Amino acid sequence: MLPKKFIFYFILSGLFFVKNVFSAESFANYPQRAVRFIVPFVPGAGTDLTTRAISKKLTEQYGQQFIPDNRSGAAGAIGADITAKANPDGYTLCLISSGHTVLSASQANLPYDLLRDLQAVTQISSLFYLLVINPQLPAKSLKELIVFAKNNPGKLTQGSSGTGALQHLSGEMLAYRAGVKFTHVPYKGGAASLAAVIAGEVDLSFTSLLSARAHIPMGRIRVLGITASKRSPVVPDIPTIAESGVLGFEANQWYGVITSAKVPMPIVNKLSAMIQGAVHSTDVVERLVYDGSIPVHSSSAEFKIHLATEISKWRKLIKEAGLNLN
Repeated sequence: MLPKKFIFYFILSGLFFVKNVFSAESFANYPQRAVRFIVPFVPGAGTDLTTRAISKKLTEQYGQQFIPDNRSGAAGAIGADITAKANPDGYTLCLISSGHTVLSASQANLPYDLLRDLQAVTQISSLFYLLVINPQLPAKSLKELIVFAKNNPGKLTQGSSGTGALQHLSGEMLAYRAGVKFTHVPYKGGAASLAAVIAGEVDLSFTSLLSARAHIPMGRIRVLGITASKRSPVVPDIPTIAESGVLGFEANQWYGVITSAKVPMPIVNKLSAMIQGAVHSTDVVERLVYDGSIPVHSSSAEFKIHLATEISKWRKLIKEAGLNLN
């Protein structure tokens, strides 16, 4: 008869084996019920429309509901915090934007740490902004705008979707790198900021192609450049801000998916593959391209590096330019 300690080890090993087999089967069969897909912004925003397009495709492909859940507030921090504190079973996701890295770079009192409390799943898209001005300004190019700003210090006003938002930081980056100063005027959303440029309340702003598309041919705004590092095939005639003389400038909007940091990596990796499949489906690609977005293929590890890089970039700008975003 075997000693009791060997019997104990055999039983323990058997339980460990069964647990691993069960876990592997659980991961392989994921998802087995509805998945909550948090949108940390208001209905109708780009993040909302993108989440709904991806959720619809995932629901079709995997037979379980992916349910968008709008939890707006605090510039996206509320939705991210809910995700960080959710049950780490892979059934709570959140779509974030580049604004979340700006928050992490500028706000020391967030209730979560983006890199520690949340797990990067995948980046899904990259979206350039347009730099637009009121057509009554004499500048016909970015170089002329910079000259005007230098000759009229403090006169130009920049509208944005709010203090600390990516649109705001894009203007601060442009001003810092070009050696000029804009007076920042925050609005309650990007649409209000663009309307202010059209009305002549402010001189310039950064906006998406989707928002600006109807106003460009009507001459209500003048486009001077895009924020991407290279020209976009969607608007190939519009130069980048960098090639217009502001070297090193790049400030792209992007979307990605996160979940709780404690979600097992087999589920995270499966989610990454599932979401990438949905993002690169024909109808979702068409929806992204319409507003100038480019689908991005990234693993969880690659997206985590991207998040860290973005936080470092904005933290450096805030420090060097002496910005107070509180």
